[in-house]
Amino acid sequence: MAEGYDRDITELSGVLRTFFGTRHAILAAAIETMAASIRAGGKILIFGNGGSAAEAQHFAAELVNGFLERSKPALPAIALTADTSALTAIGNDRGFDQVFSRQIEALGRPGDVAIGLTASGRSQDIVRAMKSARAGRLTTIGLTGAGGGDIPPLVDYLLDVPSCSTPRIQEAHLFLLHVLAEELEKR
Repeated sequence: MAEGYDRDITELSGVLRTFFGTRHAILAAAIETMAASIRAGGKILIFGNGGSAAEAQHFAAELVNGFLERSKPALPAIALTADTSALTAIGNDRGFDQVFSRQIEALGRPGDVAIGLTASGRSQDIVRAMKSARAGRLTTIGLTGAGGGDIPPLVDYLLDVPSCSTPRIQEAHLFLLHVLAEELEKR
């Protein structure tokens, strides 16, 4: 059975090796900025759609609960995908493209970090959220697929996975979120 997935395993491994070979410095800078924000009393706001929404919630839970060392202090993180009442009220009253930007306006403070996950880089609710985060003087990080779509001019740190395959991009995003959680926990 495993041999049926050799191509996928090889592809994901290549994507991750390429990412770390070409984007290590930007990842390291993003980690340092996130750690500095938390040390200064800031928080992480993370969001995405579909599978990326689940990854956002997973990441926030790892920071709040503890990733590898449960004895470490809880780190402040909020998945903007988790409040179904806010999501549905905003979506209904203002439009789906504002479900994250409106929450950033309410919860974000200068110095906080906004992380948007979008495989295509073209999801308008993510684009609009990044614009709101920039306007609110939050640090912005985009986890995207190759090239970043519409996201690059809106983020301080672009972590674009060098792939156009949504499954490989999402798998790599989860790996990167685990790296971020581990590194933040260490700091």
